[in-house]
Amino acid sequence: MNIDRMVFAIAGTFILLSLVLSQAHSENWLWFTAFVGANMLQAAFTGFCPLAKILKSLGLNPGKAF
Repeated sequence: MNIDRMVFAIAGTFILLSLVLSQAHSENWLWFTAFVGANMLQAAFTGFCPLAKILKSLGLNPGKAF
């Protein structure tokens, strides 16, 4: 799996997990969903993704986006 696919998989997992936690625990988990979405939006415009940098340092192969 390359970095691009891993970033999308982790972001999707975080969003779904925070939505479940907002329903089961506290609505404040929606702030985490907003943070992930904002980070994805800024990565689309700037090309900088902290998670992609971490995954690259762990040795994953880069894709076309990162």
